[in-house]
Amino acid sequence: MKLKYKRLMLKLSGEVLADKSGAGIDFSAVAALARRIKSLNRIGCEVALVVGGGNFWRYRDNSKCAIERQDSDTIGMLATVMNGIIIFNALKGEGLEARVMSGIAGDVAEIFDSKFARGHLKKGRVVICAGGTGLPFFTTDTAAALRALQLNCDVYLKATKVDGVYDKDPIKYKGAKKFDSLSFGEALEKDLKVMDLTAISLCKDNNLPVIVLDYWKKGNLEAVVTGKKIGTLIS
Repeated sequence: MKLKYKRLMLKLSGEVLADKSGAGIDFSAVAALARRIKSLNRIGCEVALVVGGGNFWRYRDNSKCAIERQDSDTIGMLATVMNGIIIFNALKGEGLEARVMSGIAGDVAEIFDSKFARGHLKKGRVVICAGGTGLPFFTTDTAAALRALQLNCDVYLKATKVDGVYDKDPIKYKGAKKFDSLSFGEALEKDLKVMDLTAISLCKDNNLPVIVLDYWKKGNLEAVVTGKKIGTLIS
């Protein structure tokens, strides 16, 4: 199969792994994610993955707790490591080789090294980039952009619960307008809350295309890597 994007960064929120309450782990959702990654691997994609930790901890949900921002962000980064280890085991159950690589938590994951990570990808292994950037005050959106650039990814896929970028929340507003494509400048100027501004700026400065698409629609991931127009392209 001819691929437009061979090496990709797949960014997901922790909520895709959560149970019906929006927290913790739903192992059927984890298994479904593993099968979708296996499908991408089978058609020749080299997959790097960043999953947020919001199903366990997120600063903004706990900002009123008596915990310093830096410590709260560290808890969030450790939550992404937990998610990474869970996904690793699900991938192993599907017969895929994978590695959890992190800028923190060296006792439970490989320390992230871009050269080693690129080697894993070339060998067909899934690279789970856990632990965010390893520093507080950065979101997992920015971590995904940074790792995508370090790994020479062809595209940044931001998988969400809607089918692209809108001028306002399409779940709340029936008349919301969808954008088929946007320039990075437009995304920054309109402040559309696609991802944080640091992540957009990183992608803009390094010409890394971003595609925002519906994670839940079956076949979307496979279709987009072959070049079909899915979701919203930001470039």
